[in-house]
Amino acid sequence: MSTATTPTGPHSTTGLWSVTDTAAYLRVPAKTLYEWRYKGDGPPSHRIGRYVRYVPSEVRTWVCDQ
Repeated sequence: MSTATTPTGPHSTTGLWSVTDTAAYLRVPAKTLYEWRYKGDGPPSHRIGRYVRYVPSEVRTWVCDQ
């Protein structure tokens, strides 16, 4: 019996990234992402329930625009 899983993490092309995934991709501490979010800087983030998530394509676009 095999179980199919969707790849997650900063190198995934599908799904949403967590703060940890995004921090790993950007090579910054997770605390920096929280600070950027509080100040309105940084990549676009989305609150899903009590979680903060990032859309990988939006993060990559934000990086290119810097």
